[in-house]
Amino acid sequence: MNRLAFSMTAALSLAAPVWADNIDLLIIGNSDPGMVQRLTGSGDMTALQTAFEARGAEVSLSTGADADAMRAAFQSFAQGLDATTDDVGILLTGRIVSTIAGSYLLPAELSEDMTLADVLTDGFPLDSVYAVAARYPGRALIVIGEVETDWVLPDGLSLALAPQDIPQGVTVAIGPASTVARFLDTLPEAPGEDVLPRAREAGLSLLGFVPRHLRMFAGADAPLPQVVEDTPPEDRSAEDAAAWQSALSADTEDSYVTYLAAFPEGRNAAEARQRLTAIRAEPFFREKQTEDSLSLSRDARREIQRDLSLLGYNTRGIDGIFGRGTRGAVTAWQNENGLTASGYLNADQIARLDAQAERRAAELEEEARQRQAELERQDRTFWSETGARGDEAGFRAYLNRFPDGQFADVAQDRLDAIEEQRRAQAEGEERRRWQQAREIDTEAGYRGYLAERPNGAFVEEARARIAYFQNNSEQIALQQRAQADEAALGLNDVARRLAEARLADLGLQPGAVDGIFDEESRRAIRRYQDARKLRVSGYLDQATVVRLMADTILR
Repeated sequence: MNRLAFSMTAALSLAAPVWADNIDLLIIGNSDPGMVQRLTGSGDMTALQTAFEARGAEVSLSTGADADAMRAAFQSFAQGLDATTDDVGILLTGRIVSTIAGSYLLPAELSEDMTLADVLTDGFPLDSVYAVAARYPGRALIVIGEVETDWVLPDGLSLALAPQDIPQGVTVAIGPASTVARFLDTLPEAPGEDVLPRAREAGLSLLGFVPRHLRMFAGADAPLPQVVEDTPPEDRSAEDAAAWQSALSADTEDSYVTYLAAFPEGRNAAEARQRLTAIRAEPFFREKQTEDSLSLSRDARREIQRDLSLLGYNTRGIDGIFGRGTRGAVTAWQNENGLTASGYLNADQIARLDAQAERRAAELEEEARQRQAELERQDRTFWSETGARGDEAGFRAYLNRFPDGQFADVAQDRLDAIEEQRRAQAEGEERRRWQQAREIDTEAGYRGYLAERPNGAFVEEARARIAYFQNNSEQIALQQRAQADEAALGLNDVARRLAEARLADLGLQPGAVDGIFDEESRRAIRRYQDARKLRVSGYLDQATVVRLMADTILR
């Protein structure tokens, strides 16, 4: 009996006659519909199930499989295997993560902020697959299709397979998911034929036990390979080693093709095919290798993202993760600077980028100083014509124009004193009604007060608050969004203190440098944002933090 486990995070299409009698398929689909569409031409995995069943296969389908579903599906498959099973084929497509405890296939719900504990708890261990496959030495084929990702994982996790864990007698073919799809498309055409040439032709790398021939899915009469180490002849081992060193030194597509042409079953053939697949999958392979060799830390990556943002390139976040947004920003910067637009950086480019960002930060800060000086001049002039005259109308006019101005505290204190005096003079019911409106502090509340007390003692105050709500409705909505944006930054106490210290250094009077953003801090932030033509909200957002950090670097 031939038995095939088809465990996938994205289904792959096959169309051909039945390979052999009594084939069972297990399909575990965890990936998004877009991946299914790209690999199968259909967003519905039940169509794949129907196609296999039409060819006589017994198919078990599980979509959106979590950790428990993957384990249950594999357990059912493993329990169906017995001594009459001729060949074992297991296909896994998705994100494979290696740990010190082995390699794991991730369920659909895990994201790149996973921890080692998450992988060990929720991942499907490849050791289970190996244990089953090892019961059929020389008759077991595991095919792994890797889903492309730009995740940056924490220490202890790696987006790679650990080949040393593959047991004796088990063959593993590995490559990108699209490459695996091409390989699988050829299998129905070749029942009982050697699958290894087809895997190599598709561009897959072969790991573990790699015999000269591996004939699969032909039934009980097919000759089986012997489980022995397939080593190059002794008299060519020195040539093999020299050719491999030459290929490694060149590290190009041509060099690995040349090596494989001379030593298709050489000691390093599997690694050569793996490198060849990586080079062909990445048009800027060398540039990627160069950046990888820098081993950039998360903080170093954040600094690069800040530099790009200062220069006007949108990285879609400053999180130390180089996703599509950052790669696109790097590519755009390289284009603007006449460099190869690979999306990957080398040490010289990082230094150049940093120098440009520092120069731009200095230019922006000088522009901000000039704008701040002009705003302060306008502020003083307006005060001299309004609040400096000492009447209520002047104070209100000034605060309406410069709510965070140099004399805002003075104007507000004078108005508070005027209001307190009116409270003292007002009758008890009048004071009570005004206090209610102040506690509610909404446009509707103040309109209610005016309706009841059109000649009340606090009519001017009520009208002023109504005008504030009318003139600042957009600003109030903006403030609510900005509050959520600041919370999303997750700033710790040290970062808050650093922001307040910088605001104080600029003379913007944030109050105590204690990491607590009170009204004084909010006013200082608004002044900072206004002078730099940023979104004025009084809350820190990504653009404001980038500028604050740049200003700190300049000091």
